[in-house]
Amino acid sequence: MSVYTTIDSPVGELLLVGESEGASTVLTAVVMSGQKHFAVRDGWTEDAVAFTDHIAQLRGYFAGEITTFDIDTAARGSEFQQRVWQALDEIPYGTTVTYGQIAARIGAPRAAVRAVGAAIGLNPLLIIRPCHRVIGANGSLTGYAGGLPRKQQLLELEHAA
Repeated sequence: MSVYTTIDSPVGELLLVGESEGASTVLTAVVMSGQKHFAVRDGWTEDAVAFTDHIAQLRGYFAGEITTFDIDTAARGSEFQQRVWQALDEIPYGTTVTYGQIAARIGAPRAAVRAVGAAIGLNPLLIIRPCHRVIGANGSLTGYAGGLPRKQQLLELEHAA
């Protein structure tokens, strides 16, 4: 059963979406307000209790108390997207990498940098899967589904900016 809740955060309201499996909830999306897909869908059930642990970890992250998440996730995507997203999961807290470095990490040719950027742009698990840690080759902040000011805010929180 698809469940959701919203929470306030330092980067604005977050929509958490998951699949409830008995006593546990697998997180399928974290979406920021103002983002294209920030909408509750028909058939979803509001259930804040299902996200108790997720919310606690997000609050710990924003408070600077945790640097990694221990959350079961399930994001649907192509095999290429899954490889890119796995590479995102491996970026340490407080560091940044370039799109080209992500391409190299997954064994994609340099010409695939745009495809890597597109896959990163489709990351459904903002903050949890740290796409905000990916920057342009020249060190500039580029592309973020939640907007560049929020990307800057997350990097500053992690002391990476």
